[in-house]
Amino acid sequence: MEYLPAPAAPAQGHILCCQCGVPIPPNPANMCVGCLRAQVDITEGIPKQGTVHFCKQCERYLQPPGTWIQCALESRELLALCLKKIKASLSKVRLIDAGFIWTEPHSKRLKLKLTVQKEVINGAVLQQVFVVEYIVQSQMCEDCHRIEAKDFWKAVVQVRQKTVHKKTFYYLEQLILKHRLHQNTLRIKEIHDGLDFYYSSKQHAQKMVDFLQCTVPSRSKASQRLISHDIHSNVYNYKSTFSVEIVPICKDNVVCLSPKLAQSLGNMSQICVCIRVTSTIHLIDPRTLQIAEIDGNTYWRHPFNSLFHPKQLEEFIIMDINRVHEKKKGAGAGARSNKHTLAEAWVRKTSELDTDHQYFCCTHLGHILNPGDLVFGFDLANCNLNDEFANKMNPQHIPDVVLIKKSYDRSRRQRRRNWKLKELERDREATDTDDERQYQDFLEDLEEDETIRKNVNIYRNADIPVESDTDDDGAPRISLAEMLEDLHISQDATGGEGAEMLT
Repeated sequence: MEYLPAPAAPAQGHILCCQCGVPIPPNPANMCVGCLRAQVDITEGIPKQGTVHFCKQCERYLQPPGTWIQCALESRELLALCLKKIKASLSKVRLIDAGFIWTEPHSKRLKLKLTVQKEVINGAVLQQVFVVEYIVQSQMCEDCHRIEAKDFWKAVVQVRQKTVHKKTFYYLEQLILKHRLHQNTLRIKEIHDGLDFYYSSKQHAQKMVDFLQCTVPSRSKASQRLISHDIHSNVYNYKSTFSVEIVPICKDNVVCLSPKLAQSLGNMSQICVCIRVTSTIHLIDPRTLQIAEIDGNTYWRHPFNSLFHPKQLEEFIIMDINRVHEKKKGAGAGARSNKHTLAEAWVRKTSELDTDHQYFCCTHLGHILNPGDLVFGFDLANCNLNDEFANKMNPQHIPDVVLIKKSYDRSRRQRRRNWKLKELERDREATDTDDERQYQDFLEDLEEDETIRKNVNIYRNADIPVESDTDDDGAPRISLAEMLEDLHISQDATGGEGAEMLT
């Protein structure tokens, strides 16, 4: 007869499992962990699979019912979003730990490792670890859907300036780029006399309007149009339109002020030259060097127009010039410019060099003009001024010629211009040669005016070598110290060419 060995006696303080007979420490269920798990599954009712929706256009995840949030892979925000989907099922257990299991970024899978506890038979606490897998499904969000449907904007800012030259717009473009005001725009459209900025929210459009009013002299109007109305939730959907009108005055314009406005500015002459347009209009009297600034509110109360078209500039040659060091101030005269020099000059048109006809004028450019120099100006003696205030002026108070700026060799300045500017990405209409000429005028203004240059980001153009100053013709230039390096990313992680950091 064969005797079977007797079962081993349990160790001191241990009991036998009621299911399999394995010695275990005493517990309320009198079962080992294996048998207890076979009898009770604390993860029952918790879904092991789920779905999250991801918009590939804007790279956001859907947080039900209708919120789209930006989440990085394996971030706290994404973990919270996934746990909210099984929050109701987790209410019956206690969540101890949660974390991501690494998956291939392109696998469209998210795996969560969860550790939960629950009280089971006779008060025994069971802890279990399990994995929940989420499938990432692509779904276009409402904002991206509106963009694809060409019905994407909720607010538009229409910026207009009723003038031929676009110098103010070129300056405004650089300010927008410097302060990165274009980041929230959905689309920028260029039309004949301005720009349209489209936004997905009214708040972003209002921010742009506030920026424009602080940057350039302008006025604005707002309107809105009802698109839809939900009578059950009392929700209205509007499209807002902001119209911003910039004053129709540009740099180098000759203007004629009203008598009342000229008197309020310190008894200035009515015929003035606009030397700069920033948040205000900067004017100078070429006969006395008296300067004044006019903001947008003052302009709209006392409006005035430019007397000449930029294409009416004529080229003159300086025959003789005498600088006036002391000029007696009139009664109630305002401040004078310290950056200009008053001079009296005799000039002759380059188109009339075969005649003896000369013009006498006072100019504010005495610090840069010498006999024999070429200079651009407007001929008031041989033109018909179609202006309300100019027609009422005493003809003796109207100068024969107003000189605007010194003439340099434009082609030579373009060849040695070793800097460049950024441009806004926008939908353009057909550009012509006149636009290119106006842009070159703006670049020359930057070289000549340090005050405007401080508000513009200028980047070095490495394609053009730096020339020596031995053959310098005296044209203004921008120093290397004022230029920024144009940063690029040569290659991205996939080995392809990267985009520019600054756009």
